[in-house]
Amino acid sequence: MPFTGVIIAISTVFCWTISVQFFEAASKKVGPTPVNIIRIGVALLLFSVFLLIRDGAPIPFDFPLRAWLLLSLSGIIGFFIGDIFLFKALVELGPRLAMLLHSLAAPTAAVIGWIFLDEKYLLHQWLGIAVTLSGVALVILEKNGKPTAVVKRMRRNITMAGLLFGLLAMLGQACGMVLSKAGMQSESGYLDAFAATQIRAIAAFVCFSLFFTITHRWVSVKDALSNRKALLYTSLGAVLGPFLGVSLALLALHHLSTGVASTIFSLVPICILPFSVFLHKEHVSIRAVAGAFIAIFGIFLLTS
Repeated sequence: MPFTGVIIAISTVFCWTISVQFFEAASKKVGPTPVNIIRIGVALLLFSVFLLIRDGAPIPFDFPLRAWLLLSLSGIIGFFIGDIFLFKALVELGPRLAMLLHSLAAPTAAVIGWIFLDEKYLLHQWLGIAVTLSGVALVILEKNGKPTAVVKRMRRNITMAGLLFGLLAMLGQACGMVLSKAGMQSESGYLDAFAATQIRAIAAFVCFSLFFTITHRWVSVKDALSNRKALLYTSLGAVLGPFLGVSLALLALHHLSTGVASTIFSLVPICILPFSVFLHKEHVSIRAVAGAFIAIFGIFLLTS
């Protein structure tokens, strides 16, 4: 496995781990929906400035039509539809459980890549998929109980709505990754990851704008922009999430298969555990930790 791809994928994990904390904090203050469009808007501004300085043009006009179509579809499914449900899952389940469920995007992307992109996986890698699924299931199916007098930490209630939001977000992530890799492939090689992410963000921003116009929700965006803390959290999350994190994720796809890259991305729940304990004061049981490490062992099998 290319060492460069692994390093890039791990860097993506750290960016997403921290950005999730900012987005959850902003969503709790002003709601997940306005945070979504604001973060995409901030990311688009960053991309335009970056590409203007680097390439002399704020938008990748030189990308072929096929790339624009596939990357736009990826943005609609991943950034728009998938992330709406991800933000709802973050509020409903909390970052640890939401991202654990989101890690199922790895085996899902592997299956989709195997079918549509002719990606090859060995027997022990499919075994890794099964082990990863088992570890995630061990955590999300954990029964809630009352905390003891010694452990006075908050327990999150796992609701059917939260699980549904998480599953839909996971499907959006998996399909978005596969479409992104297909969109970046060209006869001359892979297209630029930052420019590709900007196209995804443009498509998502257009969809969000239409959605907010039809549902008359622009007033919520206005209110969110007036909340300085929410705006700060969203902006910081946008830098680490859509701008750096997603661009690095697409860059990792240059070096790794869709399933392997997505599996490394699923390390986010493990990195979130310290935040859950020390920042959010959640009770993390031994079973939850064991499930997380079982998932990690599955990732090891998949990437070995």
